[in-house]
Amino acid sequence: MSNKPILSCSDITKNFKSESGDGELRILRGVNLQIKPAEVIAIVGSSGSGKSTLLHILGGLDRPTRGDVYWHGESIYKHKPDRLAELRNENVGFVFQFHHLLPEFTALENVMMPALIKGVRYSDAEKRASYLLERFGLGERLNHRPSQLSGGEQQRVSMARALTNHPAIILADEPTGNLDEKNTDNILQLLFQLRKEENVAIILITHEKEIAGKCDITYTLHNGILES
Repeated sequence: MSNKPILSCSDITKNFKSESGDGELRILRGVNLQIKPAEVIAIVGSSGSGKSTLLHILGGLDRPTRGDVYWHGESIYKHKPDRLAELRNENVGFVFQFHHLLPEFTALENVMMPALIKGVRYSDAEKRASYLLERFGLGERLNHRPSQLSGGEQQRVSMARALTNHPAIILADEPTGNLDEKNTDNILQLLFQLRKEENVAIILITHEKEIAGKCDITYTLHNGILES
């Protein structure tokens, strides 16, 4: 197995215009980070510290004011938006606090969606989605829509969807933030187990020190600076 970073960033700075419009707010200040295959990194910090902003930049959903992001050693900003979207779908799985499932589709269809967008055959996408939902304990909920699922079940569907295209990395933004302790423990146990089975790296945004303590490395984002 290669020990080279699958995702890294250098000197990531992000500024936003102030509400008054007469100045700028510096949210990120020269962040450097790298993550290797199957490594789990936690990023903690107070609300508004820029954790989600950093995650969006690492996943190619937002651009920094300065700095660069590399997937497998290649800058993501050399690509046009359409190509970057394709690469993101192939390389990165996202798990958000509020699931972002498509309400009109079943759990199975939601998990199949990234593979279908990639151009995978329907039967192969269905097989992969069914396998993942079974692994997440949702084998009897394949044909249920999000409104028919509990919060914990919806989050498990979201995590299965993130793994559909065999990504190199999962970016998880407070994935257990709305869940009770039992659901939190179940989801974290599954996530850590699957990182070995799927050889997927994980960057986990959390405000809970107990969760961060289960990760390989923990960083704190404070005043726009990432500290180990």
